[in-house]
Amino acid sequence: MINNFRISILIASAALLPACNQSDTVENPNILFIIADDLGYHDLSCMGSDYYETPNIDHIADNAMVFSNGYATCQVCSPSRASIMSGKFPARHGITDYIGARTGEEWRKMNRNSVLLPADYVPHLPHEYITLPEALHEAGYKTFFAGKWHLGGEGSYPEDHGFDINKGGYEKGGPYSGGYFSPFNNPKMEDYPDEKGMSLSMKLAKETVKFIKENKDSPFYAQLSFYAVHAPIQTTKEKWEKYRDKAESSGIAESGFEMERRLPIRVEQDNPVYAGLVEQMDDAVGFVLHTLDELGLKENTVIIFTSDNGGVASGDNFATSNLPLRGGKGYQWEGGIKEPYLISVPWLHQNGTECDVPVSGTDFYPTILELTGVAQRPEEHIDGVSLVPLLNGKTISNRPLYWHYPHYGNQGGDPSSIMREGDWKLIHYWEDNSNELYNLHDDPFEKNNVAGDHTDITSGMSTQLLDWLNSVNAKFPIPDPEFDTQISKVKHQKIVDVQLPRLEKQRRNTLTEGWKPNDDWWGSQISK
Repeated sequence: MINNFRISILIASAALLPACNQSDTVENPNILFIIADDLGYHDLSCMGSDYYETPNIDHIADNAMVFSNGYATCQVCSPSRASIMSGKFPARHGITDYIGARTGEEWRKMNRNSVLLPADYVPHLPHEYITLPEALHEAGYKTFFAGKWHLGGEGSYPEDHGFDINKGGYEKGGPYSGGYFSPFNNPKMEDYPDEKGMSLSMKLAKETVKFIKENKDSPFYAQLSFYAVHAPIQTTKEKWEKYRDKAESSGIAESGFEMERRLPIRVEQDNPVYAGLVEQMDDAVGFVLHTLDELGLKENTVIIFTSDNGGVASGDNFATSNLPLRGGKGYQWEGGIKEPYLISVPWLHQNGTECDVPVSGTDFYPTILELTGVAQRPEEHIDGVSLVPLLNGKTISNRPLYWHYPHYGNQGGDPSSIMREGDWKLIHYWEDNSNELYNLHDDPFEKNNVAGDHTDITSGMSTQLLDWLNSVNAKFPIPDPEFDTQISKVKHQKIVDVQLPRLEKQRRNTLTEGWKPNDDWWGSQISK
């Protein structure tokens, strides 16, 4: 939740906002769209974190509309990224899991022993779509992409979907080839000798700055899609020391994990490696913002900042806590899908105003088209709506939001589908066709399932959700006849008895003075 001081500022500034009129626009504004990877709702200081420090992203928020109910369209990356590009919910575009995940009987090779076999999914962004960058390119915009793509392999890279330039975007979902420090060994991005020890986030920022400088006299769409803060998390010794000391001065909690339904989940934001990685990304954002100021582009550049799914509280590196939101990446609860969602339009003088209307990753496409004066494409961004009325202090029509994840998250999430309408959120579970119902106004942290207390609402929303899924030809998981209940119980007990204590030990180690991951701190230290 946004901290109390910030809320008071937002309320005061909202009262001072002038009414906007048609003259308060900029013709053909530039768009800088920044997407973090796996960054949780509370992983920014402007969104309530007392541990992570993000002054540059905070600066964006101070000059933006902050959507406090901003959502990714999926609890994992590829589906939500495809929704930003297409304006369609995952059940409609068909990319319902991260690309590369196993499905059907192939799932058994993951040794998960689950009740269901995950549904199949579309393996790349469909070429028949006119994507957001393609629509802008047709309108005369120069288009640029830097960073994580994960929407298909050869033949379905950023340059195949409307981007003039691609720096670093290919089929990989993380910085697996070279890590977070140069050399990056990324086939879509050149390494240079003078970059030794540079962070990947700063490398992507420098490529973005180069593009901006070369195209400062024409309208551009620059998408800076960080690999940070995806695993494997890495940082410098200096940043680790800063955040280790900060955790110690605040008082290190006795334990940092609890058991969720399937896996342990982190309940403390005290990971100094992750904190350092977050700050490295923020440093890179600051480098780009400084360039916009330096070139005199600040007043005609719309800046958007968001993430593709919730913070990784379970699985991967168990890196952060999303509390008080429940869950995290891969989960069906708010911690898995709720995101930082900032839109800064300089000529609207937003001053950090907060909007609590539920909005989605599908809404960026029509919003950007309207802000740039480019014709809407309702046949493309069919599940999105323009948020320009909200940015102007007006309203939009109420509408349901849908999620469809017929898979098991590597982080502990369940095959499920979700519908939010107004304050009500329904989660439908595919293992047993059960439902959870939450009133997010009264219970934003999903502590009390009230499905049994509101059977009429549960039944109505469940029917509407299933009807919508069928209308878009959604795919569903199927029972696995080889599922073994006893094996499942043994596996779960091992997680409780072995994995949970191991995670606590690892947490303590990274908070111990003198800890080091390897001799050169993942390549961040340049040998003399």
